[in-house]
Amino acid sequence: MGQFGEELRKEREERGIAIEAITDVTKISGRHLLALEQEHFDALPGGVFNKGIMRGYARVVGLDEDAWVGRFMSAYQQSGQLKDDDISWIEFAENVGKSRDDDGPRPDVRLRWAGVAVLLVLLSALGWFVWHYVSNRIAAVNEGPHPSLSASDATATAHSAAVPDSSGN
Repeated sequence: MGQFGEELRKEREERGIAIEAITDVTKISGRHLLALEQEHFDALPGGVFNKGIMRGYARVVGLDEDAWVGRFMSAYQQSGQLKDDDISWIEFAENVGKSRDDDGPRPDVRLRWAGVAVLLVLLSALGWFVWHYVSNRIAAVNEGPHPSLSASDATATAHSAAVPDSSGN
């Protein structure tokens, strides 16, 4: 058994987790889990399933899934037990990872920036509407009653027209 398998088994045993417990949670065959620990990689189903088995094992045991999948892939490649299908699959997975890095911003990042732009447009439109509305209200108030005639002057004028003059006219 190599270093990878020994460390994997030790991590599981230190946490007091039995192989059967991992099988119960993940539904992964106990023989596949033991094959991981014993570095009998040729007993694993191959392809994407191998990474899934390693990821499930790490999750249940409480290990960093990505780090342990990376360690598994390294140990698997160095073991000399690679199947022809797995060599092609590993090359494909590495090329996918490289092409994703070269594609520029991911769609979710572009979508986030589009959301920010829409929000800015909406805030600008709301600001213009509020400014336009307030300006019209101020103009309407200023164009109301004639500014030279106050309310008390208008009342006095109306009162004097309704009350007859004491001179008898």
